[in-house]
Amino acid sequence: MKLFKKESKKKETRSLPMGKKSRSAFAVYTALVLMLCCCTTTAFAAGDPLTVINNLSEFIFGLIRAIGMILLGFGIVQIGLSLKSHDPSQRANGFLTLAGGVVITFAKEILTLITG
Repeated sequence: MKLFKKESKKKETRSLPMGKKSRSAFAVYTALVLMLCCCTTTAFAAGDPLTVINNLSEFIFGLIRAIGMILLGFGIVQIGLSLKSHDPSQRANGFLTLAGGVVITFAKEILTLITG
């Protein structure tokens, strides 16, 4: 009993025809990508290492705050949908998502309150 049939015919592959305008546009695009990716620039570090760490910390907490805002919005949408459909389990999940979004949004302030 054969489960898989082997096709003896080889399928022929052809490249799509490319006009003169699209070929030149593709050449310009590849040249720009190569110039942007291959040309290296010198990155100078800041004089104070503590400044670099503080900047990185601000960037990371900014990302965390953005994620918290997304969760806040999603929690509000979930609560609204649960009120429309009269679903108590979805309402509970919405309030938990909303509370988690508040905690994540204000994580930096909470950490500074804890550490003093």
